[in-house]
Amino acid sequence: MTTVSILSGGAAQGLVRGLSDPFKTQTGFGIDGEFGAVGIMADKLRAGTAADLVILTQALLAKLAEETLVIPSSITNVGRVETALAVRSRDPMVTVKTETDLREVLRSADAIYVPDTKASTAGQHVAKVLDQLGIANEVASRLKIFPNGATAMRELAASTAAHPIGCTQATEIIATDGIALSGALPPGCELVTMYTAGVTTRAAHPQEAAALIALLTGADRKDLRQRAGFTG
Repeated sequence: MTTVSILSGGAAQGLVRGLSDPFKTQTGFGIDGEFGAVGIMADKLRAGTAADLVILTQALLAKLAEETLVIPSSITNVGRVETALAVRSRDPMVTVKTETDLREVLRSADAIYVPDTKASTAGQHVAKVLDQLGIANEVASRLKIFPNGATAMRELAASTAAHPIGCTQATEIIATDGIALSGALPPGCELVTMYTAGVTTRAAHPQEAAALIALLTGADRKDLRQRAGFTG
């Protein structure tokens, strides 16, 4: 089967997976996706990795359009995603309403599962928040850093630590079995990121790529986007 190829931030993986059947019905094409830290996905496109479309942060899509790697007129907002906390499904939920709450929750965790703190949106933010809270050095040995949020959340689900916690995009938490979304970060520490999609200038299947973007962003898929963790 012919496929449309994607380079995408991990935040969109669950949503794309949910659209594979309707996309195949509409176009006859499958979806071949690579999902990971947004910075790494952007660099793959720059390095020549074949892709018909990309789903990355709004800021990165704008840069790639300036670099003539994405068609500017094709860029469409998919939705906003919160960076949030995760716990194993069998563990009590945690509620953080203030920076003080978040500091205590993170200090009490014996393992903190996060995505790449240099190349991923959520991982970069976690590193910033730990500095902001003044506990970066204190918890450094407890950070469990993985290439992307999806991997970090799978590892959290399998963790044998007594009191582990995770922090990544809400969409990646929702898409992972064995863990639960435990709430957004508190005021002053929050991060809401707009994700956008665009057809690449080297797309082998530009029409089908545009059709997939229309599916991802269409009004009739609003419920699916919300279930996957995207907001308007």
